[in-house]
Order: sequence, then C-alpha cells, then structure tokens
Amino acid sequence: MSVLALAALAAGCGGAEIDTGTDPDPEDAIFSLQPGWNTIEPGGDTICSRGTPFRYFVRPGKVNKLVVELRGGGACLNDLTCGFAGSLFQEEADADPWVVEEDQASGIYDHGRDDNPFKDWHHVYIPYCTGDIHWGNNQMTYGSGASRFTIEHKGAVNAKAALDWTFQNVTKPEQVMVTGCSAGAYGSIMWSAHVREHYQGSQVFQLADSGAGVITDTFFQDSFPSWKPESSYPTWIPGVVPEDITRLPQLYELVGKQYPDMLLSQYNTQYDEDQSFYFSAMGGGDAHEWSKQMNENLGEIEGATPNFAYYLAAGYEHCIIPSDDFYTAESDGVKLVDWIGQMIQGEAPPDVACEGDACGAPK
Repeated sequence: MSVLALAALAAGCGGAEIDTGTDPDPEDAIFSLQPGWNTIEPGGDTICSRGTPFRYFVRPGKVNKLVVELRGGGACLNDLTCGFAGSLFQEEADADPWVVEEDQASGIYDHGRDDNPFKDWHHVYIPYCTGDIHWGNNQMTYGSGASRFTIEHKGAVNAKAALDWTFQNVTKPEQVMVTGCSAGAYGSIMWSAHVREHYQGSQVFQLADSGAGVITDTFFQDSFPSWKPESSYPTWIPGVVPEDITRLPQLYELVGKQYPDMLLSQYNTQYDEDQSFYFSAMGGGDAHEWSKQMNENLGEIEGATPNFAYYLAAGYEHCIIPSDDFYTAESDGVKLVDWIGQMIQGEAPPDVACEGDACGAPK
C-alpha cells in the first residue's frame, strides 16, 4: 500500500478509535421501515432463475453508515451446469435464517456483539438466485427437445432494483461498505463502482469475501453469451470495455484507478475448498494450482492498484462474513475483525498473509 494511497484514504477520517458516526438523516425513508429485517419485493422486471419472485432484505441502523451486501451461491453457464437444479447455484431469494432471524444471527449479522464493526449500520442484503454472479441480464434457453429449460440470468436487473431503492432511501451515508461472499464477491467489485459513482460525498469501501477470480482462460468468453452481463459494467470508466475484460484483476485495476479514494480489498483462504472445486470442475487444476494462481492474481492487482489490500488466511474455509469465525480469524498475528476495523476508520490496512506451513497445504 503506497504512502499516497494511505494519505488519500485517511484524509479527513483520522482517529485511533472506530467512530460510531453521526446520527442518520431522519428524513431518509429507510426509517419508515420496522426495526429489524424488512422484506422488499420490488416486482417489475426482477425475477429469479426459475421464474420465482425476487426479494431483498433491509435492516435500518442507528448511524449514518451503510452495508450493501450481495449474497453468494454458485453459478451456471451451460446445459450441464444449469441443468443440475439447485445443485450448483442458489435458485431462490431465500430469507437466510442466519441473516434475518435475530436469535440465529452469526457473523456480521449479529448486531448484539460490541465487536461487530457494522453493529449499528444500515444493511441492505441482496439475495442471489440467477446463476450469473449478479452480473447477468438475459433469458437463456438450454438443452433441446423435451429437455429444454429456461434460466432467468437477471442478476444485474435484481441488483440494480435493490440499489435504486437504496439510493432513494439512504441519501447521504458517511460510509458505505460494499461486500459479498463467493458469487457475491464478484458482485461486490462490479457494483461497488456504481455505488461509489452515486455516493459522491461518501467514503466507500469494497470487500470481496472468497472471490479471487481464478478462472480458466475461456471462462468469460464462455459465460458472456449466456449471461449477457454488459449492462452491469461501469462503462463510464475509461478502459472498461466488457468484451476486452477477460480476467478479474483487470476490473479491480480499472475501478481502483478511477476511484483512488475507494479502498478495494479481498479476503481468501490459501486453499479455499469451494473456489478450488469450481476451478477444478472447469478443468483448471487442483487446489495447489488454484492457490498459486490466486496468489499471482493478488500480486498483480496489488502491483497496479495502490488502493487495494488483501487478507490471506490459512486453510480451506469458504466465506467468512456469515460465520462467527469472522471474530476469531487470525493470520500472521493480525485478527481479521481488527484489519477491517482499521479499514473503516480510514486507515489503509497492510496486506496480511499466512506463510509456509502455517497455510495448511493439502496433501
């Protein structure tokens, strides 16, 4: 992390303790909602993969800060992967109990924990049910004859509906964290640019949980015809030409260059079992090869993007923000919750990585 990036991120935000923030604007319409989680069904063009309704969940907070989170849940892009109903990707906009049930809440959804850095923030939780990493805008028919079936790859339509509501109902937040795990991690980097462009006066952060973008050379070319994700790209950014972006680091680098005051970040484990599984299923190699390419991706983004930081933990766990491990995870002597706390108090955190045998390589 460069000195210039640190200065840009810290400007106007100093202080050694996490600021609870100013009072929210009482005129914001989010306060017309009931305390706790509220379900919003936007209707219109929103839809889930098999035609069921899309919905999202909103929890009003107590300070003028906002979490925008995109759920994870696999992906599909062809006859085979989209044909396994419910096996390879999330198909319904479920009310996950660990999110919306206060007595079952875990990870960042546990608003009773004093060490939760997002305890009092507004929270917009955008479910995932379209198999397109929140990027798609297409109705695609797969198979043939009696085996034909249709998938609504409308992740971009759904995400935009939730964001439009958010922009109208939370008008001027001090800080915004755009995050998501797994497929939601890919959604977070794409949609963080839209959030940052809208909230010109806010400090915006992005945290991709377990979405390192290790893919085969043809993954983007294979998925684009099915998903048609072009409308989700922030094409106002110079260099963001959808057909020219074939690797995730390119997107990080272009978004980071456009918004040097927005800290971009990733959390991964060294041998993530889910990410390495999908990589292997695509014909990309085993967990060791996935880990090697993941580290190369992180290094590439870091080298080109001064406002990027990463946290690399040992082991195989996939997705940390829904888990109570969020509060105990530690790598190279640094606790993840402290690393994120440093970020949101306006200080660019250092890169953190496990090393050698401490990373727990598979046999």
